[in-house]
Amino acid sequence: MSNAGSILVALVAGLLLGLLGAAYAADVSAAILIGTDPVGTMWLNGLRMTVIPLVVALLITGIAQTAQAARAGRLATLTLGWIVAVMCASAVFGAVLTPLFLHLWPMPAEAAGALRTALGGVPAVEAPPPFAQFLSSIVPTNPVTAAATDAVLPLLIFTGAFGFALTRLPPQPRDQLAAFFSGIADAMIIVIAWVLRIAPIGVFALAFGVGVRSGAAAFGALLHYVIVVTSVGVVISLCCYLVAVIGGKLRLRDYARAIVPVQALAVSTQSSLACLPIMLKKSQELGVHSSTADVVLPMAVALMRATGPAMNLAVALYVANWFGIALTPAQIAVALIVCVLTSMSSVSLPGQVSFITAIAPICLVLGAPVEALALLVAVETVPDIVRTLGNAMMDVAVTCGIARRDGTPDRAAESA
Repeated sequence: MSNAGSILVALVAGLLLGLLGAAYAADVSAAILIGTDPVGTMWLNGLRMTVIPLVVALLITGIAQTAQAARAGRLATLTLGWIVAVMCASAVFGAVLTPLFLHLWPMPAEAAGALRTALGGVPAVEAPPPFAQFLSSIVPTNPVTAAATDAVLPLLIFTGAFGFALTRLPPQPRDQLAAFFSGIADAMIIVIAWVLRIAPIGVFALAFGVGVRSGAAAFGALLHYVIVVTSVGVVISLCCYLVAVIGGKLRLRDYARAIVPVQALAVSTQSSLACLPIMLKKSQELGVHSSTADVVLPMAVALMRATGPAMNLAVALYVANWFGIALTPAQIAVALIVCVLTSMSSVSLPGQVSFITAIAPICLVLGAPVEALALLVAVETVPDIVRTLGNAMMDVAVTCGIARRDGTPDRAAESA
């Protein structure tokens, strides 16, 4: 069984045993909680300790790689422009669709209350500061203090400035610093892989406590979460057809027919990289010249996650709604920026790793408890399929759109 499958089994088993224990052996369950609560907390802390250094390292290396790609020529610059536009549009969709879906189909109040109670120890959420105070606090006086206090936005601003300054250095020190932070990122990913290897134990411990304290409400709440977040990803995936038709000047029938093999491989592998060969082939069948596809598609796979900003923000907004956090427009605006940055800096990471590293900073910006992610990562399998599906579809659609604006003759023109 895969690690993701083991985590899901651990979640279900923990919830069921906790539910049965609370119903038929309350005293025994209470005694077991004395041991399981610290285990779950330790595992969660093991994940949290890697978030800040990994986000910093990935953002710096992402800026360095993006700048290097931009120096590659006009086609690379055009591709970067499309990637940034798609990622920003995805974030806006997430900010609009998630509250809409939650308004049309709100999370059951009893389930939300039960889960809030079950996740004991979650710190109280402070009221958002006045806008002037918020604005003046986004530039850190001490980036080390910002990192120590989980002040993600000031830390990202400093990190972004450092990353862009790095691109202005001479080649030798620039490459040395980029390699240093790349090594930090690689090391943190290994640490996260170790923590995730024992995730079934940690998730079982957390789920048992949730089952004891919240009962059957946990199952309905998790199902509600999966449907809401997956629905956001489905909408982004459907937008790929619009991008192909409007941006790529393709007939809907041609794009829909060509993308079917890509969709099948994306669902089966859950890896955009594994879909790259078939995406190259289908892009060329849609009229994209090989010289364009060979540049654009690898960049899109490496840098663009079309569903990432929308679905990552959806998770954070869902958690905020779950805990009754009232968000200000300024917080949501900042969250839009952070979700784009973290999505672009977490590319090519395993789904469970990117789930934590990309969404935890957004939760911290919104004041939403990161502890909830420890449960939600266990049911990420279905949303992750939709993530990969939408990413692969958008990669092909964007490639066709860029080909129409690049000026490179397509295969159909050559044959004519």
